[in-house]
Amino acid sequence: MEKLKIGEFEILPGEQRKIELPVAKLYTDANVSLPVHIIRSKKPGPTIFVSAAVHGDELNGIEIIRRLIKQKKFKIIKGTVIAVPMVNVYGVVNQSRYMPDRRDLNRCFPGSAKGSLAGRVAYIFLNEIVKHCDYGIDLHTGAIHRSNLPQIRADMSDAETKELAEVFGVPVILNSNLVDGSLRESAVKNKTKILLYEAGEALRFDEFSIRAGMKGILNVLQHLGMTRKSLSKKKKPAPFIANGSQWVRANASGIVHNIVNLGDQITKGQVLAEIGSPYGEVIDAVKATRSGILIGKQNIPLVQEGEAMFHIAYFSEDDEDIAEQIENVQEALLPENHGNN
Repeated sequence: MEKLKIGEFEILPGEQRKIELPVAKLYTDANVSLPVHIIRSKKPGPTIFVSAAVHGDELNGIEIIRRLIKQKKFKIIKGTVIAVPMVNVYGVVNQSRYMPDRRDLNRCFPGSAKGSLAGRVAYIFLNEIVKHCDYGIDLHTGAIHRSNLPQIRADMSDAETKELAEVFGVPVILNSNLVDGSLRESAVKNKTKILLYEAGEALRFDEFSIRAGMKGILNVLQHLGMTRKSLSKKKKPAPFIANGSQWVRANASGIVHNIVNLGDQITKGQVLAEIGSPYGEVIDAVKATRSGILIGKQNIPLVQEGEAMFHIAYFSEDDEDIAEQIENVQEALLPENHGNN
């Protein structure tokens, strides 16, 4: 088993290290670094990265990685885990989705060593982290004022990626095309199999999303033989793969009264929300154009005409079964009087 070199650091088999990978300097000449936690087994095996906060305001993934690392029972028996809790350190500090140059880091890959600030961060992350890895799990949330139901987005045309997506263990999987300039696109070009986990809302911790994400990562590591098999013989329910999805947009401007929640079964023509005036009059109703499951929604109670409000995924399976499974997963991960791990 060879040494692993990240930047100027060499990590030996059997070693566990926290390093700070230099990225750039600020006006004050202070260094900004990527925090990286590496856990290596003495036995050879796959190398996987787990990353969060590519968008700096998406915080759930930071907590997922923190809990994963601090778990007393978390032990790698073969291979290497590279955990990067904050890829966009600038954005996290400023509670912003973007880099200081106002670029979306997840549209700047593969980046450039001499490009924009976002391009340089993308280049360093791709070349110092991703290129060492056989697999990756990138953790995201919905955008500001939007919540996502826990879901995996992946290229389901690749057999091994499809298998990992199913193993992750959330009820909903979206077959998602690669986006130009994204981390996922660059990882695939590097022959790194990658899953994108979407759950929760920007600038918020969501306990269900955190627990589902943490459990999913552990499921993948166990499947790859990197952690010990669980003693539980409980059969995991098969996830449902969405054939497509669509946002339902506001047909008027006004104050929103939501009627549906994430994970609800939606039928074509169903009223999802009412839009009213400040005087209490109902201006219009927002209706579903197709049947499916609600996997994303806007949270702010004000809307402008044309804004995306509800994200509905469509399935060939029975939507009632999917909604029931989502409810069962939520109950399993959030027992009564739950506390943090």
